[in-house]
Amino acid sequence: MNVSRFGKKIATTSGIGRLMEDLGNALSQNTDMLMLGGGNPAHIPDVQKYFRDSMENLLQDNLAFEKAIGNYDPPQGNIEFIEAMSRLLRKEFGWDITPKNIALTNGSQSAFFILFNIFGGAYQDGTEKKIMFPLAPEYIGYSDVGISEDLFVSIEPLISHEDEHIFKYHIDFENLNIDETIGAICVSRPTNPTGNVLTDKEIEKLNELAAANKIPLIIDNAYGMPFPDIIFTQAKLTWNENMILCLSLSKLGLPAVRTGIIIANEEVIDMVAKVNAVMSLAPGGIGPAIATDLIRTGKIINLSRDIIKPFYFNKVQAALIQAIHELDGINFHIHKPEGTFFLWLWFPDLPITDTELYERLKKRNVLVVPGNYFFPGLKKKWPHKNQCIRLNYSQDSETFSKGIKIIAEEVKSL
Repeated sequence: MNVSRFGKKIATTSGIGRLMEDLGNALSQNTDMLMLGGGNPAHIPDVQKYFRDSMENLLQDNLAFEKAIGNYDPPQGNIEFIEAMSRLLRKEFGWDITPKNIALTNGSQSAFFILFNIFGGAYQDGTEKKIMFPLAPEYIGYSDVGISEDLFVSIEPLISHEDEHIFKYHIDFENLNIDETIGAICVSRPTNPTGNVLTDKEIEKLNELAAANKIPLIIDNAYGMPFPDIIFTQAKLTWNENMILCLSLSKLGLPAVRTGIIIANEEVIDMVAKVNAVMSLAPGGIGPAIATDLIRTGKIINLSRDIIKPFYFNKVQAALIQAIHELDGINFHIHKPEGTFFLWLWFPDLPITDTELYERLKKRNVLVVPGNYFFPGLKKKWPHKNQCIRLNYSQDSETFSKGIKIIAEEVKSL
C-alpha cells in the first residue's frame, strides 16, 4: 500500500504509540502487571465523588444531559465552560482575559498538534520554523505531533546535585540560541517526565526571549495551577498575550473525557477554533458538562489545593523514601520531585540501554517508561538519554512497593 509522507510518518512512529499500546494491552490483558508506566492519575475517592455527583446532577436534568450528548458545541468549545473559565482566571489571577482568549480541544495532545503545526514547519513564504524546547528531557507526547520532519530542537540541560541521590535540571541559557528559525518556545511546568518546576526567573527569561523574537512562549500547565495544582514548590502562574497557556482536565482525574484548554490571544484562539472545525467539527462536550459547575463555583480550586495536592505530596514522600531504600548499593540519582506524579530515575552506570531495561522489566510484569523517548529535538549523542526511566507513583502503594523492589533487583543483577 502506498502511503503519503504524513501517513508514512504515522506508520513508522515507535515512541508514544508503542508505549500506549503496551499500556493498553497490560491494562486489558494482564491483571498482574505492575503499572508504573503511563500517565493515568490516581483514582482519589473524594475527587471521584465530586465527578460522580456532577454526573448524577447532569443525568437528573433532562435538558442538560440531552444537550451534552445530543448537540455539537461551537468549534471554540462549550460556551458556558469557557465563560466560567474566563471569570475564574480573572478572579484568581486578575488577568485581563475574556472568553475570546480561550478555546477547548479534544485533549492536550490535540492542542499541541494544532499549536506546533501552526507555529512550526513550512510557512507560506517558504521558510521553515522549529519548536524550541529549552529544557530537555520533555514530554514524550510532543515527539511525533509534527507534520513536518525535524520540527523540534532542544539543548542539554545543566545539572545540579542537591545531595547524594537528588539532582535537578536547569535551562542552559548561555547556550540557548533563539534565532529566525524558531517559531515558538515550549516548556511543561511542572515538567513531565521529571517533576521539575521551572523557577519564576526562568519563566521570566523565556518570556523576555520570546517577546524579543516576536514568537510565543507556550507553557504546558497540565499538572500545574490553578488545577490540578500538583506542585510542591513555590511557583507563580503568569500569562500575557505573548504566552499560550495550556491546561487540561486529565490530571484532575478526567483523562477519558479528553478536554484540553488553550489560553492565548484572540488571533491564536481564532486559528485553533478553525482547526477544530476541520479536524473534529467541535471539541467533545462531556468534559465541560461535568466540570463547568466546579469551575463556576470555584470548587475546582479547593478540590485541587485541599485534596489533590496533599494526596500526591504524601505519596511522593513515601515513594521517594522507599526508592532510596530499595536502590541502596546502586549508583542512582532521582530528579527532585517538585510536581507531577512521576519519579525520574537516573542510573549513570547502567550497562544496558534504558529500552533494554524496559523490556527486561516488562517480562517481570513491571511497566515503566524508558527515558530516551523524552528528548525530542536533542540529536546530540548523550549517554544520559539512555540511562533514565520514568515511574508513575500515583497508583496504590502496594503496586509501587512491589515494582520498585523488582527494578532494584533487576538493576543490581546487571
